[in-house]
Amino acid sequence: MSQQIEVLCVGDVVTDAFIKLLDDRAEVLDQEGSGKKLAMDFGTKIPYDHVEVLEAVGNAPNAAVNFARLGFNVGLVSNVGDDREGRGIISHLKKEGVDTRFVTLNPGKKSNYHYVLWYKDERTILIKHEDYDYHWPHLRKHEMPKWIYFSSISKHALEYHDEMIESLERHPEIKLAFQPGTFQMEVGVERMKRVYARAELVALNREEAVFVTGGSYDNLNDLFDRLHALGPKIVVISDGPNGSYASDGTNRYSMPLYPDPAPPVERTGAGDAFTSTFVASIIRGNTIDGALQWAPISSMNVVQHVGAQEGLLTEHELAELLKKAPSSYHPTKI
Repeated sequence: MSQQIEVLCVGDVVTDAFIKLLDDRAEVLDQEGSGKKLAMDFGTKIPYDHVEVLEAVGNAPNAAVNFARLGFNVGLVSNVGDDREGRGIISHLKKEGVDTRFVTLNPGKKSNYHYVLWYKDERTILIKHEDYDYHWPHLRKHEMPKWIYFSSISKHALEYHDEMIESLERHPEIKLAFQPGTFQMEVGVERMKRVYARAELVALNREEAVFVTGGSYDNLNDLFDRLHALGPKIVVISDGPNGSYASDGTNRYSMPLYPDPAPPVERTGAGDAFTSTFVASIIRGNTIDGALQWAPISSMNVVQHVGAQEGLLTEHELAELLKKAPSSYHPTKI
């Protein structure tokens, strides 16, 4: 009998084609009131630097690979098409040590394939989610994980959330970490209330926390209070260059970024690395202030590489970097 899965990651998986744009062939326009726009010449041929194709990426698979690197027995629940990309995704996950028994291969369907316009250290992603027939897997007793890590999934999978929660309600011993994706936030708290209520831990960035709760961007404690009111015991809020924050309902901490050894190469996957490393630390028995010391190191190293997985660290590598941290790298109670 195979070893019990410690963490079962749940969410869509995709192949990303990173198209590295030349610095002098595009520009960023900062338009007041409508944010930044990536601009290129229209109706012409534009040279680019190179393409890098990365298999088996997305919030949940990125987290799964990170858990595997950190020494966890981890599986992924997802869908792929019956095509070359789908088989490549499964092969990549197996190579990374991720259990793929719950990755469904859908006959006659394509796998998710996204194009990433990579300009300097930022990226704009062209996305298209294939329409799979989502069904929560029947987990036998020996397949029950200790934790489920749930993240972004297609808008076609609303009922899937209900199936998952109904399964979890029958198994209160399983803990749930929720890193909401775009669609899960857009559909609203009311439709997702059972997921938030069941969650042990919810992780968002500060803008997402405002969007989900309707709270004030400038009042961090109010954002924490509103998110805890939805049900989760632990709330994590990341805040870009300002670092990150965590609350267990009693204690609240802020944490600075781990210093970058060099300018970021590109930022894809930094949030996935941060959140899954934080969850990994909690599973290993750490307190929230301890977990806040692990997580930024992982995201720092990811942005030094292309894509979301190449820079993921082992537990030993992470511990070595923590030893080298400057004295200013420590949590502060808020």
